[in-house]
Amino acid sequence: MSVKVQPKLIIHGGAGSSLQGKGGVETVRNSLQRILAEVYGRLENGTAAEDAVVRGSQLLEDDPLFNAGVGSVLQSDGQIRMSAALMNGTLQRFSGVINVSRVKNPIELAKFLQTCPDRVLSDYGAAELLRELNVPKFDPLTDRRLYEWIEDRKQDFNRKMANVVAEDAEAGRGTIGVVALDQNGAIAAGTSTGGKGFERIGRVSDSAMPAGNYANAKAGVSCTGIGEDIIDECLAAKIVIRVTDGLSLKEAFERSFAESTQNQRDLGAIGLDASGAIAWGKTSDVVLAAFHDGEKMADSLEAEPGTQVFVV
Repeated sequence: MSVKVQPKLIIHGGAGSSLQGKGGVETVRNSLQRILAEVYGRLENGTAAEDAVVRGSQLLEDDPLFNAGVGSVLQSDGQIRMSAALMNGTLQRFSGVINVSRVKNPIELAKFLQTCPDRVLSDYGAAELLRELNVPKFDPLTDRRLYEWIEDRKQDFNRKMANVVAEDAEAGRGTIGVVALDQNGAIAAGTSTGGKGFERIGRVSDSAMPAGNYANAKAGVSCTGIGEDIIDECLAAKIVIRVTDGLSLKEAFERSFAESTQNQRDLGAIGLDASGAIAWGKTSDVVLAAFHDGEKMADSLEAEPGTQVFVV
């Protein structure tokens, strides 16, 4: 009879330059804690890591506060194109969709593709998959995101990123992510995004690459921040491989974020390992991370600006 382990869970809602005051912090905290509570309850009741990650990603995609699913930012042509990825650490199997439109939960397509011979689809292929699955069309546009796009269009889209959350905040980097360890010791990671906003049509996010979402039997990581910086660091896969090669999760995060700082990257990440250690790190001012360690919930929302790594 296999020994059950204590489930662990960490989620994020993006990284950026600021949250506007205490009101912004409390709004984000309430959303993250609500999602943590539901998903962790499922893990305690025996839900598999992959299914828990999908459910957590759905809930984050459904919250218009975050830049994924409902509330995704608009690209330069005024259209929403979303990307998502899922990785089953036990099977070491990656799946995802790139620049998909007119769907409520891109993570559900990534979930379906876990069992397919072709596991990463771009815009046309993802649209065809939606038709094959008879998924209802859905418009994820919110008034707040449309307002942001209109205002930035007046300035010729001179900001490099849209707001990290849907509020009147400074530029940020919007993504959502979930990493889970289940009772059987299995790990899974999922990441979803509406993109960085105002980007060139066809730009591909790190969220649909192993650079931004990676897991194996030893560890799992989901990233957020400037996608191009995450790709250049190959951050998620780098951290997981370092744990696999014998570093502790703490050492893997510290070494990887020291390199990211030296290379002047703007990013964040969450992760956990098979021992139950939980970690988050950032080079940005804030990363919207929250976790459940089996006893309590805590978050990173009021951490000091600048490079920081935290391990439970």
